[in-house]
Amino acid sequence: MSYLLDTHTFLWALTDERKLSTSARNIIEDVNNEIFVNAVSFWEVSLKQALGKIDITGFLPEELPGLAIKSGFSLSPLLPDVAATYHRLPLFDQHKDPFDKMLIWQAIKQELTLISKDRNMTQYKSAGLKLLW
Repeated sequence: MSYLLDTHTFLWALTDERKLSTSARNIIEDVNNEIFVNAVSFWEVSLKQALGKIDITGFLPEELPGLAIKSGFSLSPLLPDVAATYHRLPLFDQHKDPFDKMLIWQAIKQELTLISKDRNMTQYKSAGLKLLW
């Protein structure tokens, strides 16, 4: 099966697997699954690092694509048709994070299961989001 990692899930998979749920860890470790990390996650980490909103240690944001590949993940670009159809994602007042919302839309459009602990994302199941934690 094919899965997309939310940004925090990706970072935890790299830095502290104990933060992952058993289900998430099992899926990520199963070599029969294809695990994607989207360019949006690299952008999010880079921006939040620059703004001082997160502090990552042990690597720089520009090292994340290489670390993803080294971890066995597949890199996924932000595709033009996903970006251009983003306006079709329903708006929910409780969830305003633009990075999360783009990952949600990509997962829906590309029929990927999003691996995320973020419970705010459950409201997008009605729009077709497959979510796992």
